[in-house]
Amino acid sequence: MGGTISEKILSARSGKQVHAGDMVEAKVDYVMVNDITGPAAFDEFDALCVPPLRNKIVLIPDHYVPNKDVPSAIQAKKMRDFAARHRIPNYFEVGCGGVCHQLMIEQGFVAPGRLIVGADSHTCSYGALGAFATGIGSTEAATVFARGVLWFKVPESIRFTVDGKLGKHVSGKDVILTIIGEIGVEGARYASMEVSGSSILALPLSDRVTISNMGIEAGAKACIIPPDRKVDQYLKGRVRGTYKWVTPDRDAEYADHRCYEGDEIVPVVAKPFLPSNVAPASETPVEIDQAYLGSCTNGRIEDLRIAAKIVKGRKVHRGVRMIVVPATKEIFDQALEEGLIKTFSEAGAFVSGPTCGACLGGYMGVLAPGERCVSSTNRNFVGRMGAKDSEVYLASPAVVAASAIMGRITDPSEVSP
Repeated sequence: MGGTISEKILSARSGKQVHAGDMVEAKVDYVMVNDITGPAAFDEFDALCVPPLRNKIVLIPDHYVPNKDVPSAIQAKKMRDFAARHRIPNYFEVGCGGVCHQLMIEQGFVAPGRLIVGADSHTCSYGALGAFATGIGSTEAATVFARGVLWFKVPESIRFTVDGKLGKHVSGKDVILTIIGEIGVEGARYASMEVSGSSILALPLSDRVTISNMGIEAGAKACIIPPDRKVDQYLKGRVRGTYKWVTPDRDAEYADHRCYEGDEIVPVVAKPFLPSNVAPASETPVEIDQAYLGSCTNGRIEDLRIAAKIVKGRKVHRGVRMIVVPATKEIFDQALEEGLIKTFSEAGAFVSGPTCGACLGGYMGVLAPGERCVSSTNRNFVGRMGAKDSEVYLASPAVVAASAIMGRITDPSEVSP
């Protein structure tokens, strides 16, 4: 019996042949924590009284930075102090970092065949480059700081195949929301999603990251896209160390196999209060108060380009706040160089440096009672971005931009045929 990508990576990292359901202890390539999950991990680690595996640890403050209040400043200081005390080389301070998952990819920590864990649920984003990546708790992160290994239950795998040409305004966000809309938020519970097909091969790497990022919203342990030459091209001159592709065997066994026709997928939104509550954007003309473009899900340069093309020469609808947040400093600088920041500013949007603040309802975009936001983020639970009776509609950058212009949720083809 052949192996899935997850089985093959966990076999390589544990030093023995494993299959779904097995319990293994596997060697981790990198462990990442942020300013929310890091402090608890630091306390647990310090109690162990052992030296850290410095080169495996990545520290990225991103959720409440720049600090919004004294408690968040204390959190960030704990991260800064831990990095200095233990001489951690991979610490990314405000002004030279950004949203953790995008930064992990940009900085070359992520590559095919690697096993990466992070104290943040959207660590599964790295599956877009062919890695097995999953979220863990702070205590588990402390263990990896010390030992460099972690136990795993090898997940069963579910195969998702998307074939055919996607429409003009259809993106990776629409693909993954369509899948989640069908299988539900527990449809891949503790499974590894393997997403492939001609539609996926045609997508840029940025859209693939969006797909893997939201695997957790279907309950997945990991969400992996088989690597190809686009991954190699992106990693050239960027990746740390060497890597080797891991692809599924032809006789690999899957718990399920679901197929989708790319030309049948349309721009969609996930209505409150679940990512599975999916409907076509054209059939959801809900008036909005805020349009948010950013986050680890859709804050990449390609996302900004798509949105800027739609808003160029137009104005954000009166009564709507459009907030644009490039995911990292590298993306911000590139958007500045390409004139995208100016395009958003001239349209009446607010642009900030990288932060996760608004996505989790922390700051920089918190919703008041009764307000509605169309957002390129990944979750729309009750109170996710602010007041408990506010509403979040998840959508692609194109839908977010078109909606900002029209003042209501809008299919992009309505403003950009």
